[in-house]
Amino acid sequence: MPVANLFDDLPDRAEAELFTAILDRPGLRIERIVSTGQTTPENEPYDQDHDEWVLVLKGAARLWLDGRGETDLKPGDHLFIPARCRHRVVWTAMGEPTVWLAVHFG
Repeated sequence: MPVANLFDDLPDRAEAELFTAILDRPGLRIERIVSTGQTTPENEPYDQDHDEWVLVLKGAARLWLDGRGETDLKPGDHLFIPARCRHRVVWTAMGEPTVWLAVHFG
């Protein structure tokens, strides 16, 4: 199995966020997300039936979580998003790709 690198094939700009599965097993999904300025529409927050943990590896972002407000994230920052917590991406860096590692479980 060849070694994969989370920083390979990063676009300078894309129409939509890019989601790449790294590991997908029953009850667990790990993915790389690449954002290039995308946001979540205010009237369409995520409302997942599972927990999620996110880590920003490169770039910057701002997330809104229901009951918590907005949180800025820079490389190395991570955040646990419990199941059923409405959340959305308010802002991502436009001058460089923002690379996330997302772990979905539960």
